[in-house]
Amino acid sequence: MKTPLKISLTFFLMLIIVNANAQQTAKQIKAQEKAASIKHKIDNQKYIFIAQYAQPLRGTQKYLTSEYDLHVKKDSVIAYLPYFGRAYMDVPYNSTDEGIKFTSTKFDYKIVEKKKGGWSITIVLHDVRRTQKLLLDVFANGSATLQATSNSRDAISFQGYIKDDDK
Repeated sequence: MKTPLKISLTFFLMLIIVNANAQQTAKQIKAQEKAASIKHKIDNQKYIFIAQYAQPLRGTQKYLTSEYDLHVKKDSVIAYLPYFGRAYMDVPYNSTDEGIKFTSTKFDYKIVEKKKGGWSITIVLHDVRRTQKLLLDVFANGSATLQATSNSRDAISFQGYIKDDDK
C-alpha cells in the first residue's frame, strides 16, 4: 500500500516541477523577445521615450499626468518634455516658451551596451539653444531614465519607458 502512494506522490511532484519550469521558460522567452525588440529600435534609432516622472535637481519627484515624450529618429530628435527647476540666464518671458521643447537635426548619437544588460545612449545636440545633451539609460525590460543637461538651467531627470509598439 505504501509503494503505490510513494510512486504517485513522486509522479505528482515531478509533474509540478516540469510545469513550473515550463512557466519560467515562457517568461524568459517573453523577456528575451522584449529585449530584442528594444535593442532593434535603439540600433535603428527609431523609438519613443515616454516620460512618467520628472525629478528636478532641486525638489521632489513629480508624477506627470500628461503625455510627454522624446522621439528619436535617424535624422531628428524631437522633445516635448516639461521643465521644473532653476534657470540661471536666458530665461524665457513668453509663456509659450517653457519646458524642453525642440526639434534637432544636427546631433551626435552614441550607444554603449551595459555589462549587465541595457544600453546607455548619449545624444549631443548642436542646433538647440537651451539643451545641450541628453543621456538615456534603457534597460532590457523597456524602462528608461533620461537626463537633460543645459548651460543655463539645472539638470532634470525623467523616468519612463520605451514605447514598444510600432504604430
